[in-house]
Amino acid sequence: MRKIQSNPSINHKLLFCGEIEVYVNDEVSGSIPDNGSMEIKIIGITGTLGSGKGEVSAFLRSKGLAYFSVRDFMTKELKRRGLPIIRSSMTDLADELRKTHGPSYIIETLYAEALRGGKPAIIESVRVKGEADFLKSHGAFLIAVDADPKIRYERIRARKSDLDHVTYETFLSDEQREMDSVEPNRGNIRDCMRRADVVLKNSGTLEELHRQVEKVLPK
Repeated sequence: MRKIQSNPSINHKLLFCGEIEVYVNDEVSGSIPDNGSMEIKIIGITGTLGSGKGEVSAFLRSKGLAYFSVRDFMTKELKRRGLPIIRSSMTDLADELRKTHGPSYIIETLYAEALRGGKPAIIESVRVKGEADFLKSHGAFLIAVDADPKIRYERIRARKSDLDHVTYETFLSDEQREMDSVEPNRGNIRDCMRRADVVLKNSGTLEELHRQVEKVLPK
């Protein structure tokens, strides 16, 4: 018999969807909502680097949800300022914008765009506690995604983007920089994941990930 144990880094209860692991945050959402029990207008996506946030977003987009991306927002701003499109520049600029305008500034901007669109939407990716708190206070459903670090590194390398062309050591260092900061304007992915309604464990196949998403969302 397999031993069931909660993820020690996040206070979520482990739920099995067949052979798939989904961690449910009872403190935040109580349980996975039954079909038809709530209408989700905005879905926030958080999680570790290379965990599959984009795949979750792509699956939801295929179902008709609009899409808003922090990465796209920051890339446009870096280009406008003539700065290099690398992760360190993106993180530094995001920290600067949050310090100037408030911890949830970037997500608030995308949230306002999503509302103007007038249809259910995804916002990817939430990295700061204030961003997660803002979305939760406005009724958003927050999904976190995680996977084994080595699997995640291979995934970002496979993307072959300039942003992701880094060594494994740099990958881990970049993630740590955004994982546990106590500064309100800097990334704290771990805190965001603690605030998520569900945490999807994406160390398997794409089909398994899609089944997890189907399981946790109302039809």
